[in-house]
Parts: sequence; structure tokens; C-alpha cells
Amino acid sequence: MKIGVPKEIKVEEYRVGLTPDSVRQFVAHGHKVLVETQAGIGLNCSDENYHSAGAQIADHSEKVFAESDLIIKVKEPQKSERMMLRENQILYTFLHLAPDPIQTKDLIASGAICLAYETVTDNNNQLPLLTPMSQVAGRLSIQAGARCLEKEMGGKGVLLGGVPGVLPAKVTVIGGGTVGENAIVMALGLGADVTVLDSNVNTLARLGQRYAPGLKTVYSSIASLEYHVINSDLVIGAVLVAGAEAPKLVSMDMVRAMKKGSVLVDVAIDQGGCFETSKPTTHSDPTYLINGIVHYCVANMPGAVPCTSTYALNNVTVPFGISIADRGHKVALLEDPHLRNGLNIYKGHITHQAVADALGSNYVEATTLLA
Repeated sequence: MKIGVPKEIKVEEYRVGLTPDSVRQFVAHGHKVLVETQAGIGLNCSDENYHSAGAQIADHSEKVFAESDLIIKVKEPQKSERMMLRENQILYTFLHLAPDPIQTKDLIASGAICLAYETVTDNNNQLPLLTPMSQVAGRLSIQAGARCLEKEMGGKGVLLGGVPGVLPAKVTVIGGGTVGENAIVMALGLGADVTVLDSNVNTLARLGQRYAPGLKTVYSSIASLEYHVINSDLVIGAVLVAGAEAPKLVSMDMVRAMKKGSVLVDVAIDQGGCFETSKPTTHSDPTYLINGIVHYCVANMPGAVPCTSTYALNNVTVPFGISIADRGHKVALLEDPHLRNGLNIYKGHITHQAVADALGSNYVEATTLLA
């Protein structure tokens, strides 16, 4: 099979679908890999690094899309890329379709086979391809939040960990999953006063045992959410419903009631965001103010640290990618239900229930189409 790796063109996205080491793995399995020139520049990987690993170098993305059977990317395809997809071509990347009807429509029209990293599962009903990026984003959320609390960024002018004689900042993490736990680790490490809210008591028990006595755990209800959001210096939105649009848990009224200079970091922005006041931002223009509250809603947070992010992502995406290339998409998808859960669109049909529900579209069971 011929594998295509285009250079990412989303604004300020420096990751890449495959590292040179990953290219070597595909080549060792007998596959050809076509990499767009300068695709790995964000990792300080040159065309020569890719060529030495066994890849062919393409002068432009059109050649990559035209000649490849399987396209491996990081971020969702942009408009120009979606127009280059063709029937029966396999796209393997993050998609985040639930809040994005335009992208979904284009992918359906392309007739391509579209697999989303964020909905592939494992035996523990976890999301293994999303996990490393959630770890990175969770940790970055505290770095970003600490910076946003500085006065020049519009924040209160509060140091996250305080100093002797001065209280630390109050940090509330909404959601105790992978993003939330990694935010907790960083916030506690910096000496902040940290509270996590979640509606799963088992999650709260696990986090409480692991991070006691520093972490406060609170069951998430309307009242508790409102209280802790309003009284926090920094709020991290770390909510995920696999494949679906994120629920809007923090309302405009809550934002209005917060103290001026408080900070909201919405890590769920790729799935539409969990704050009512959220809208996607970029690394070069990451924040905006609403009612004096700083909002940080960068839609590709891990792109800020592309070396760490790309290698961590490849650790988990490459084995599935090799399975697709070795066995063909039909066999790979039919034999592996976890990979099949990653199938969002198949030749013009939506094949993930949560995506279909979020967009009000028809859902078709993947096995029916694959058979």
C-alpha cells in the first residue's frame, strides 16, 4: 500500500502524521511512503531524514493525495485537502466531526474512508489514540492558565502557587479523565489550591486516593459547578464525550459572576467547547476577554510542542496504521472492533452513532457497509 504524509496546513500546526522512525516501520512491512517536502520541519526533521528512512519526497500536497492509498495526518483536513480526497481513499487522522457539519459534508461527498483517532477504543473502553494528546493538552492547560493569570495577559496578577504568606490560586478542573488528571498533576506540582469536579464517584475516589491530601474532590452538580467556577481563579474545561459535541457546562451567567481577571481554559474546544462563551483561537492569538474573564481556547494545544506530541501520537497510531496497510481496510476493520469504532465516515455514510446524533444525520452500522 502507498502511504501519504502531507504537511499540516492548519494555522500554527507543527506536528506531522509520521516521524522518520515511523516511516521505517511502514517500509519494513513492504509499503511505500510518500512525504511532502518540509512536512517534518516542526520536529526539526529534514527531507533527508525522511529519505534516509525510506520515504519518497513529494514537492507538493497534490502529489501526496493523488498517489496515496492511505493518508496519515494529525489534524482534520482543511477545505483544500478535503477537495483532494477521492473515493475509496483512506484518511486516518483526528477529525472531531460532531461540531463541524461543513467538514462532515465534504468528507461524505468525497466517498473516502475516514477514520478518526479520537474514537478508536481499547479493551478498557478507553480512547488510546486520544490519550497522549489529552495528556499533553492537560499539562499545557496549566502552563497556559498560569500565564493568562499574569496581569499583562488580562489576568488577576496572581501567581499560581503563591508564596509563603500569600495564598495560592484556586484552580477548578471540570472532568477527571485524562486531560483533567494531567491538569491536576501540573497544578498540584506548582502548589495551587486544586479542586476537581466530576459526576462519576468512582473517578473522584480514584483521584482522591491518588492525589490526597492536596486534591479536593467534589461531585459535579449544578450548584457545585456554579460555586466553584465563580470562586476560582483558573477553571480548566476537561470534559469529553467520545465522538459527541462537548456539553456546555459553564453558562454565560456563571462567566458574568466570576471575578475580573479570572481565566477559563477550554481543552474541549476541538469538540465544540464546554463553556458557553468559548470560540476557537490560535497559538498566535490565544485569548480573548468576555466580561473581563480571560478565555484561552486554542483548538490544537499539543501543536505548541510538536516534538513531544508527534512522537507520543505515533507511539499509538502507527500500530493501527500498519494493520490497515498490511491487511487492507476491510479486513482490518471487520476483525478489530476497536479500530472499527474509529470509522466515522465510510463511502458517503456516517458510521459513528455519536457523530450522527450530534449532526442530526442518518447513522449506518459499519459492519453492514463493510460486508
